[in-house]
Amino acid sequence: MAKKEEAPNMVERFAEFKELKNIDKATMISVLEESFRNVLAKMFGTDQNFDVIMNPDKGDVQIFQNLTVVPDGQVEDPNQQISLTDARADNDPDVEIGEDHTKEIIFANFGRRAILNLRQTLQSKILDLQKEAIYAKFKELEGELVSGEVYQTWSKETLLLDDDKNELLLPKSESIPGDFFRKGETIRAVIANVDNKNNNPKITVSRTNEAFLRRLFELEVPEIHDGLINIRAVARIPGERAKIAVESYDDRIDPVGACVGVKGSRIHGIVRELHNENIDVINYTANPSLFIQRALSPAKVSSIRIDEENKKAEVFLRPEEVSLAIGKGGLNIKLASMLTGYVIDVYRDAEDQFEEDDIYLDEFKDEIEEWVISALKDAGFVTAKEVLSASREQLIEKADLEEETVDSVLSILKAEFED
Repeated sequence: MAKKEEAPNMVERFAEFKELKNIDKATMISVLEESFRNVLAKMFGTDQNFDVIMNPDKGDVQIFQNLTVVPDGQVEDPNQQISLTDARADNDPDVEIGEDHTKEIIFANFGRRAILNLRQTLQSKILDLQKEAIYAKFKELEGELVSGEVYQTWSKETLLLDDDKNELLLPKSESIPGDFFRKGETIRAVIANVDNKNNNPKITVSRTNEAFLRRLFELEVPEIHDGLINIRAVARIPGERAKIAVESYDDRIDPVGACVGVKGSRIHGIVRELHNENIDVINYTANPSLFIQRALSPAKVSSIRIDEENKKAEVFLRPEEVSLAIGKGGLNIKLASMLTGYVIDVYRDAEDQFEEDDIYLDEFKDEIEEWVISALKDAGFVTAKEVLSASREQLIEKADLEEETVDSVLSILKAEFED
């Protein structure tokens, strides 16, 4: 005779999930009980009259079915009722009609199919539980630094695995220009977004997010990590340049010096991580005028006019400082605006009195679109005569404008002086 399969030791069988999937014992027991109840409901039509008792110390389970005792020959639903004779024969000799009789159910007696059904149900619930745990864990870590090993790279994204083999996706759009990853290489990023659509956690990481720069500074500068120095604002154009405003809560600490380190020792590591992205560290101040002046460094501002209500600033500089304020490709003034939250317009210092018959480009807003004027100013051309004195090729290249646009601008400006 074939040996009857023993009741499955389910707690021990799935103990590995507790260790590998970070599922606590109480949750594990609850999932086991729910899985048993689901299978019982399929087998008996309901699980309402069953008691499922988990014995975690022994690693087994006891199942009891509660039946109502009825007279012999009147059993209408064997899943809810039991005859008086059968009840008394089942170790309950004193039971009477109308009373409840508790009958122990040996799960293994239902065969391999029932046991397989139970295992599949349990594994499905464990998987769902694990996905929920992953989502909850990483949702709390949004904005935090994480390391991952490059597992596979595609054209639009790179798949990373952290120490627990969780999958992290780094989209091409969140990579720094110049990033090139090899399989097996360990890279750092911040957790940018975590969603759980259809209970399928997706963890997206970023190396372009400003939080990445913040976390790198926290890692390299102990004073920031300890809360002695605070990062008040960050502006980045990934792979090109960044500005970071810091302040110290201790008068004895120079926040800029602490961030840069002796001979640049601290900031050099961050710059290397960001593929030689230039980083300007400035002292934060609540004074908007002074903050904007510092943000435009290395240019020296002669005077500034602030419109706090509309968040606009008109900055006046000596002619030789204008190009420094604007920066290569307009990066410096763009980052200064991002850092301070002000729209910054740069003008030559009135005291330097450019040619009396010259005209600021802003005076042509009725004839030339503002974005074109901004492009010319970002390229270092602030007045009409500065534009006219430049070659057509210079304007096309430096301001990154179409030939037709440049020709139109030149035509408008020439007409002004001819008149």
